[in-house]
Amino acid sequence: MFKKILVVVCIVVLCAAVAFAGSDIKGSVSNKANVKGSLNVATDKGKADMGSTNIENSKVSGKVSNDAKVKDSLNVATDKGKASMGSVDIKNSNVKGKVSNKANVKGSLNVATDKGEANMGSTKIENSKVSGKVSNDAKVKDSLNVATDKGKANMGSVTVK
Repeated sequence: MFKKILVVVCIVVLCAAVAFAGSDIKGSVSNKANVKGSLNVATDKGKADMGSTNIENSKVSGKVSNDAKVKDSLNVATDKGKASMGSVDIKNSNVKGKVSNKANVKGSLNVATDKGEANMGSTKIENSKVSGKVSNDAKVKDSLNVATDKGKANMGSVTVK
């Protein structure tokens, strides 16, 4: 029984994590990921996010929310690739307003290889100032999203640069 609980806790930590590397958070950050029957894999320095919120080197005084219900899906990042599925990524930005993402990904495959970046139903804000509202409500179902060789693949996502 203890081993089952430990495995479940590890899966939840890996799939529904919220990261705030080098950021100043004074507002509200929320993540409600309900990942079921899915696989999240990162190999060879790849980074795979599934239903997660990532905030890096940013200032947040507003509200950031992510409600991703990923089901029966596969998210893979290899060879320094970055694969996101139903996630919000904020990097080098100043957020004073509201950023919201409600992605409901089902039966889909998201792959990033060879420094590629694959986003599926995610909102990405980079080197920006947000004082209003950015919202994304993508329901990705039975889809394939692949980025290879430094390419970028977006599906149902909002990018603000």
